[in-house]
Amino acid sequence: MSDSAKITIRRRSVTIAGHRTSVSIEDAFWDVLKTIATARGISLNRLVGEIDKDRPGNLSSAFRVFVVRHLLAEAQARSKEEAA
Repeated sequence: MSDSAKITIRRRSVTIAGHRTSVSIEDAFWDVLKTIATARGISLNRLVGEIDKDRPGNLSSAFRVFVVRHLLAEAQARSKEEAA
């Protein structure tokens, strides 16, 4: 794997319901979470709190599933627009 394709996992600090915690997540997923928060006009910590309240498992997994579902919904919406 080349350096440009290297997958980097970093520990990130977030605040959920007033409590600081940390989560290890790949940069690519973190970048998408920040983009989603910006597009919604909310803070990243608020988005993290929304994901946290609905999560059945660990926080890192919840972030990844949220991002994949978000990107899948966007792709399906684009596909429907193109078919119209």
